Amino acid sequence: MRTEALTARDAARAAAILRQGGLVGIPTETVYGLGANGLDPDAVGRIFAAKGRPQDNPLILHIPSADWLERYCEDIPPSAYALAERFWPGPLTMILKRRPVVPDAVTAGLDTVGMRCPAHPVCRAILEAADIPVAAPSGNTSGRPSPTTAGHMWEDMEGKIDAIVDGGPCTVGVESTIVDLTCTPPRLLRPGGITLEQLEEALGEVAVDPAVTRPMGAGEKPRAPGMKYRHYAPRAPVTVVAGDPAGSARYILDNAAPEDGIICFDEFASLFPGHYVERLGPSGDKGEQARHIFDALRAFDDTPVKAIWAQCPEAAGMGLAVANRLNKAAGFHIVQAE
Repeated sequence: MRTEALTARDAARAAAILRQGGLVGIPTETVYGLGANGLDPDAVGRIFAAKGRPQDNPLILHIPSADWLERYCEDIPPSAYALAERFWPGPLTMILKRRPVVPDAVTAGLDTVGMRCPAHPVCRAILEAADIPVAAPSGNTSGRPSPTTAGHMWEDMEGKIDAIVDGGPCTVGVESTIVDLTCTPPRLLRPGGITLEQLEEALGEVAVDPAVTRPMGAGEKPRAPGMKYRHYAPRAPVTVVAGDPAGSARYILDNAAPEDGIICFDEFASLFPGHYVERLGPSGDKGEQARHIFDALRAFDDTPVKAIWAQCPEAAGMGLAVANRLNKAAGFHIVQAE
């Protein structure tokens, strides 16, 4: 298969491919998504084939506005519209009870579906031109770091899908926050571009699913993408070092082999001469860390490193999302620095 390279001006072409049952790489503000017609089970099935994605890992439907919610969801609580008013368009996915029109292929057989209204102008133009809900997980081979540029997606999907639209680098850098509104209190299933603290300001109490900070058990069924399986992983194994930034840097300096790769905050990069080093951003700037985390993880696949050590931010604000992605990339192999 020949994959077309499209630009932001080609939104109508991308929409036509989607309506015809094809697969398109779509820019969003979070990461690049692999889009298909969310009402076409065959098209959705091709997402799983292209990514090598497990069939029990549900997808998210992307829509252009909250007005579309009633087409695909029922028993919608007032909190959904309150969140949409505050955070849509934006990096927030809401889990709601689905209508029968949503195929099982999208929901992995669950009675719920994730709904998101993205903010990226190119993505919105494609959604409006296509006039269908677009199912779109991150556009990487399953398990690899998510793509935040069209080039990243090309590395994984060239020859597997119909087109990739280049909308520039993603501005958030980690996937959308997922909150389940079908339970009381609402439950954070995946941290992302909207922080837990922002959700609590809007909703009051918000529970945090245990899968945010630990692996899911063998018998647990994921209610949202990114919960169950090892994700975001480069080829070399990752060890995450948590704790005070200065302490975690010292721990890595004392334990890393000369040939190991290092992911660190900017102010500690000079401690590791001779290593392959990827900077996350300043230790106090979690937004910058979110924008760099997947770039950093991907970069080591082009090096000979056999192991990677990564500093981890504190799990507050956007730091919870960055820590979640690092911990999943490491298979929750986490060391606490003294």
